[in-house]
Amino acid sequence: MAAKGLAFDVGDYVVYPKHGVGRVTEIENQEIAGMELELYVLRFEKERMTLRVPTNKVEAIGMRKLSSDKTLKEAMETLKGKPKVKRTMWSRRAQEYEAKINSGDLVSIAEVTRDLFRPDDQPEQSYSERQIFEAASSRLARELAAMDKTDEPTALEKVLEVLREHAPQYYDNDDEDS
Repeated sequence: MAAKGLAFDVGDYVVYPKHGVGRVTEIENQEIAGMELELYVLRFEKERMTLRVPTNKVEAIGMRKLSSDKTLKEAMETLKGKPKVKRTMWSRRAQEYEAKINSGDLVSIAEVTRDLFRPDDQPEQSYSERQIFEAASSRLARELAAMDKTDEPTALEKVLEVLREHAPQYYDNDDEDS
């Protein structure tokens, strides 16, 4: 098992689908239930959380390296698109949004961010909409920050600028489209 090349090195940023961007701080061996396991030790600064992931479970979990520049570009383009608001019950939409966020797929996370964004001149969001929007935009910003070698607030501002620039055109003449 250890002879196979490891997918990640100490210091690499990785995306763990349910938690977002973390950093490999070490690779350790531990005996668990009588079995010797090789583990990635991941640190998630925002949550102040450390996670140990068996190296042989990485694929099954969906842990991956940071997105490619092409995927990042696609995610940023997604933010510029027309928000898709389904007419289904909020609880169903909320589940779909959560599933997209937890998929770890950057473009899906960008879709949720775009769909739940509200310009300042629009009606206020519900608490749960706001929570999901913040979770999605934060997850997107953290990956963008790791890729751009900047911090999350700077990356989040970049995301919000794109949304503020492109969203008004979809809200101005909403009553004509419907």
